Amino acid sequence: MLLTKTELISVLQKEIHILNHLCSKIEPSMLEYRPTPKQRSTIELLRYLTVMGPVLLPSIVGGSFLVDQWNAADAKSATLDFAAVVADLASQSAFYASSIEAVSEAELCAEVEMFGSKASRAVHMINFLVCGHAAYRTQLFCYLKACGREELGTMNLWAGIDG
Repeated sequence: MLLTKTELISVLQKEIHILNHLCSKIEPSMLEYRPTPKQRSTIELLRYLTVMGPVLLPSIVGGSFLVDQWNAADAKSATLDFAAVVADLASQSAFYASSIEAVSEAELCAEVEMFGSKASRAVHMINFLVCGHAAYRTQLFCYLKACGREELGTMNLWAGIDG
């Protein structure tokens, strides 16, 4: 495996750290911001992130998308206010650590098909979880910039710290 389990956990925990940092930059007036009418608002984007990892990871481990679990988590996320969303996102650091630790090296290397693509579970975790977090945190960063947070820069987006 190219990454050890410890490294994969660390990468995902860094994504959660960055996401939590960006959440600290959100003001209440920014929660309903959406670039266009058909795009998610800031709060909808954050609610989506409460569902993405916690459902995709067990889906990848199990080898098939957990549609019912996704739908239930999605419905629950729609009821979360900002404080609950932030608390949920913060909990994902421990979730990733315990969930990935529970997967054996052999299971991580085993090939499964997800969304029409065959790859090892580890590759799916990188493609769907790591890349998903990177993409959606960048979207959140752009939302914050569009809402006037001009002081945010590269360090906020890539390290989760103020420059």
